[in-house]
Amino acid sequence: MGPVHVTVADLARSLDYYRRVVGLDVLERAAGRASLGANSTELLVLVEEAGARPDDGHTGLYHFALLVPTRADLGRWLAHAARDRVQVTGLSDHYVSEAIYLRDPDRHGIEIYADRPRELWEGQVGSRMTTEPLDVKSLLDEAGASGFDRLPAGTVMGHVHLKVAGIPETIQFYRDVLGFDLVVERVPQAAFLSAGGYHHHVGANTWESAGAGPPPEGTAALRHATVVLPSVEARDEVARRVAESGQEPEEAPEGLTVRDPSGNRLVLAA
Repeated sequence: MGPVHVTVADLARSLDYYRRVVGLDVLERAAGRASLGANSTELLVLVEEAGARPDDGHTGLYHFALLVPTRADLGRWLAHAARDRVQVTGLSDHYVSEAIYLRDPDRHGIEIYADRPRELWEGQVGSRMTTEPLDVKSLLDEAGASGFDRLPAGTVMGHVHLKVAGIPETIQFYRDVLGFDLVVERVPQAAFLSAGGYHHHVGANTWESAGAGPPPEGTAALRHATVVLPSVEARDEVARRVAESGQEPEEAPEGLTVRDPSGNRLVLAA
């Protein structure tokens, strides 16, 4: 997965939060827009719409997930959160990964996580992926004496979790049209899909959005998530399947744009 683009109500407020709390670097800033990342890797784009309201009860972004390279990196972030009294919304052990959850000032969901070694869970995600309490003490012990300054080089967009209107049509689109593998299916509430044997690159749930439509104008919502294909040819093949499914991909400044059955916008990049 590539950069996630979201609307925010106050760009200066959001930049302060993402630099100071999350630990991202500002890579580029222009009028009403900023690009953030780790080292030189773009991960997040903020677009200001003054006065935009937080969105609830519609399809869109549940959270985007920043994958740090090591468990020690996650421990250092947790130590920073404890020291600086960062408000978190969850601390979970998913067996395949360990994760910390929070929300930005516009209530966009954020996950910061580290994977467990792939050999522990590869091929067993359906039976192994769960939600248990995080072992905070062990994670803080792993951090060692090093302090936290910012998210380290090598941090990537590990996955994007979306709110969708329904699971069967979501699976059909992401598996049969885009080409992801279905890893976990929990109809009618959730599904997890991936490429290359990963535990998930796309999560989908109906917990807050069953049967709902896209967020209305004037809300701080997902603008688009980015799906990165390995080549232009692979991207064009996906675009061809989308067109055959009845949806003509749109040319946009960011790249070829498609929408899932819930209206969530995706940019196909290569």
